[in-house]
Order: sequence, then C-alpha cells, then structure tokens
Amino acid sequence: MIQGARSLLAEAIGTFGLVFFGVGAILQQQATQSLGTTGIALAHGGAIMIAIYAFGHISDGHFNPAVSFGMWVTRRISIQKMLSYWVAQLLGACMAAWIVSAIYQGGPVDVHLGTPLIDPTIGPMTGFAIEAILTFFLVTVVFGVAVDTRAHSSLAGLAIGFTITADILMGGTLTGAAMNPARAFGPALVSHYWQDQWLYWAGPLAGAGAAAILYDRFFLARRA
Repeated sequence: MIQGARSLLAEAIGTFGLVFFGVGAILQQQATQSLGTTGIALAHGGAIMIAIYAFGHISDGHFNPAVSFGMWVTRRISIQKMLSYWVAQLLGACMAAWIVSAIYQGGPVDVHLGTPLIDPTIGPMTGFAIEAILTFFLVTVVFGVAVDTRAHSSLAGLAIGFTITADILMGGTLTGAAMNPARAFGPALVSHYWQDQWLYWAGPLAGAGAAAILYDRFFLARRA
C-alpha cells in the first residue's frame, strides 16, 4: 500500500515537473522571445531527465499516459495500475498548469498556456501521424533503455530526455510535439481550450502501443 502511494506521488510530481518547466519555457519564450524552439525542447527534455533520475527507481518513471499504456499492452502492469498512473499523471499536469497560469496571470503570454494544437496547414490526420510517430520513437527508447535488461539503465534519463528534445525540434511547430496526453490535458483544462484534444490522446496512444508491441515481440531477448 505504501509503495503504491509512493509510486503515484512520484508519477504526479514527475508529470508536474514536465508541465511546469515545459509550459513555463513556452510562456518565457512568448514573453521575452529569448528561448526559441531549441530552448523549449531542452526544457521539456531536461524536465523528464530530472524526473527519471529522481523517481524512476520508485515508479519506473512513466510520467506519460502513453508510456503507461505501452506497459499495459505488453502486460507489464495491470489495467488498474495503468489507470491509477493516469489519474496521478493528469493531476500533476493540471496542478502545474494551474500554478503556471497563476504566475503569469495578466502577463503578455498566450492565454491557452501552451496547450498544443495542430498547425492548420497540415490538418488533423497529418497531425495524428506526427504525434504517433514521435511517440513511437519515445516509447521505443523507453523500452530500449529502461525495460531491456541488456541496456545500460544509468543512461535512461539522458536517452529519454534527448528523445523528447529531438521530437520537439522536429514537431514542435507542427503539433506542439506533446507525445503525452497529460502534457496536453493539463493546460487545456486550466485554459478551457480543447481544440484538437482528442488527437493528443489518439496519436500518442497509437504510437506507444505500436512501439511497445514491436519491441516486446521482436527486439527483447527471450530465454531459449
């Protein structure tokens, strides 16, 4: 019971950090024009790297409903644990978005709190594909460095953090490169801005499921 509570708190705090630092960086860019896409990407990647090194040994370091979904479809966690992780992750994201909103209230920033949305020039289906592909690579790396016992687990935080950074550098201006339903949901709830929200669940869950199944069935070493 105590360990379960610790895991949920770790997931909530880790996801809080992702939204707090990630959305905070977006609002800093809007207010000062000093960070650019690279700075925003590094803030998101760095936040996840910090969370993994701080809490990965406590909760396995999901901090993303899509990652938890990948663990569930490969039977590494139960559906009850997946859903409890989702609740913790969403609560952490919402709390962070609320605090960032309070910090920047009345400032020269986006009223949507950096809620990701699809560039209208690409359309929702292309946006779905981008989010699915970006999340596919994220979850592939998670399995490669944190699940596969042949990997050097001490590098997990760096590898996953840099994957998020690379994903945002590629897709940040196209979809916001959320790769994480909680990252999209928290700011959307606080700012009451729900445009394209379905896509930030459907795309990441599809990409995560595909990556998890592929790695589990084709790349993991099996006992003879």
